[in-house]
Amino acid sequence: MEIVMSIVIGIVFAISVYLLLSRNLIRVILGTLTISHGVHLLLITMSELQRGAPPLLNIGEENFTDPLPQALVLTAIVIAFGVTSMLLVMGYRTYKEHNTEDLDQLRGSADE
Repeated sequence: MEIVMSIVIGIVFAISVYLLLSRNLIRVILGTLTISHGVHLLLITMSELQRGAPPLLNIGEENFTDPLPQALVLTAIVIAFGVTSMLLVMGYRTYKEHNTEDLDQLRGSADE
Protein backbone atom coordinates (compact mmCIF):
# COMPACT_ATOMS: atom_id res chain seq x y z
CA MET A 1 0.00 0.00 0.00
CA GLU A 2 2.92 2.33 0.65
CA ILE A 3 4.07 1.95 -2.95
CA VAL A 4 0.70 3.11 -4.29
CA MET A 5 0.67 6.04 -1.87
CA SER A 6 4.22 6.98 -2.91
CA ILE A 7 3.15 7.07 -6.55
CA VAL A 8 0.10 9.19 -5.69
CA ILE A 9 2.28 11.57 -3.65
CA GLY A 10 4.69 11.90 -6.58
CA ILE A 11 1.82 12.75 -8.92
CA VAL A 12 0.46 15.33 -6.47
CA PHE A 13 3.90 16.94 -6.13
CA ALA A 14 4.33 16.99 -9.93
CA ILE A 15 0.95 18.69 -10.40
CA SER A 16 1.73 21.23 -7.69
CA VAL A 17 5.13 22.11 -9.18
CA TYR A 18 3.47 22.55 -12.58
CA LEU A 19 0.91 24.91 -11.02
CA LEU A 20 3.58 26.83 -9.10
CA LEU A 21 5.53 27.51 -12.31
CA SER A 22 2.50 29.03 -14.01
CA ARG A 23 2.04 32.71 -14.87
CA ASN A 24 -1.46 32.89 -13.42
CA LEU A 25 -1.75 34.01 -9.80
CA ILE A 26 -4.71 31.73 -9.02
CA ARG A 27 -2.79 28.70 -10.30
CA VAL A 28 0.14 29.59 -8.03
CA ILE A 29 -2.22 29.74 -5.05
CA LEU A 30 -3.76 26.39 -6.03
CA GLY A 31 -0.21 25.00 -6.38
CA THR A 32 0.60 25.94 -2.79
CA LEU A 33 -2.64 24.32 -1.66
CA THR A 34 -1.87 21.17 -3.62
CA ILE A 35 1.69 20.91 -2.35
CA SER A 36 0.46 21.21 1.23
CA HIS A 37 -1.92 18.30 0.65
CA GLY A 38 0.98 16.32 -0.81
CA VAL A 39 2.95 16.96 2.38
CA HIS A 40 -0.01 15.78 4.45
CA LEU A 41 -0.13 12.53 2.49
CA LEU A 42 3.64 12.19 2.84
CA LEU A 43 3.50 12.56 6.62
CA ILE A 44 0.80 9.91 6.95
CA THR A 45 2.64 7.52 4.62
CA MET A 46 6.00 8.00 6.34
CA SER A 47 4.48 6.97 9.65
CA GLU A 48 3.69 3.57 8.11
CA LEU A 49 0.09 2.77 7.33
CA GLN A 50 -0.70 0.71 10.41
CA ARG A 51 -3.85 -1.12 11.30
CA GLY A 52 -4.70 -1.55 14.92
CA ALA A 53 -6.79 -0.43 17.82
CA PRO A 54 -6.88 3.16 19.03
CA PRO A 55 -4.40 3.82 21.84
CA LEU A 56 -6.95 3.62 24.62
CA LEU A 57 -7.30 1.22 27.48
CA ASN A 58 -7.87 -1.89 25.39
CA ILE A 59 -6.45 -4.66 27.53
CA GLY A 60 -6.57 -7.52 25.01
CA GLU A 61 -5.12 -5.67 22.00
CA GLU A 62 -1.54 -6.13 20.82
CA ASN A 63 -1.28 -3.65 17.92
CA PHE A 64 -1.95 0.03 18.45
CA THR A 65 -1.88 2.90 15.99
CA ASP A 66 0.30 5.92 16.63
CA PRO A 67 -1.83 9.08 17.06
CA LEU A 68 1.09 11.52 16.70
CA PRO A 69 1.20 11.62 12.84
CA GLN A 70 -2.55 12.12 12.72
CA ALA A 71 -2.29 15.02 15.17
CA LEU A 72 0.54 16.56 13.14
CA VAL A 73 -1.43 16.31 9.92
CA LEU A 74 -4.54 17.78 11.56
CA THR A 75 -2.47 20.75 12.74
CA ALA A 76 -0.90 21.10 9.31
CA ILE A 77 -4.34 21.09 7.65
CA VAL A 78 -5.46 23.97 9.86
CA ILE A 79 -2.28 25.94 9.13
CA ALA A 80 -2.62 25.27 5.38
CA PHE A 81 -6.22 26.51 5.49
CA GLY A 82 -5.09 29.75 7.13
CA VAL A 83 -2.26 30.28 4.67
CA THR A 84 -4.51 29.53 1.69
CA SER A 85 -7.18 31.95 2.85
CA MET A 86 -4.53 34.65 3.36
CA LEU A 87 -3.13 34.02 -0.14
CA LEU A 88 -6.61 34.16 -1.67
CA VAL A 89 -7.28 37.52 0.00
CA MET A 90 -3.90 38.85 -1.15
CA GLY A 91 -4.60 37.62 -4.69
CA TYR A 92 -8.01 39.29 -4.68
CA ARG A 93 -6.53 42.58 -3.48
CA THR A 94 -3.77 42.37 -6.08
CA TYR A 95 -6.34 41.82 -8.82
CA LYS A 96 -8.42 44.77 -7.60
CA GLU A 97 -5.39 47.09 -7.49
CA HIS A 98 -3.68 46.09 -10.76
CA ASN A 99 -6.60 44.63 -12.81
CA THR A 100 -4.54 41.62 -13.84
CA GLU A 101 -3.56 38.26 -12.47
CA ASP A 102 -0.67 37.68 -14.87
CA LEU A 103 2.56 37.54 -12.87
CA ASP A 104 4.66 38.94 -15.72
CA GLN A 105 2.54 42.07 -15.84
CA LEU A 106 2.68 42.41 -12.06
CA ARG A 107 6.49 42.38 -12.13
CA GLY A 108 6.65 45.90 -13.54
CA SER A 109 9.14 47.39 -15.93
CA ALA A 110 12.86 47.98 -15.53
CA ASP A 111 12.36 51.76 -15.56
CA GLU A 112 10.44 51.80 -12.28
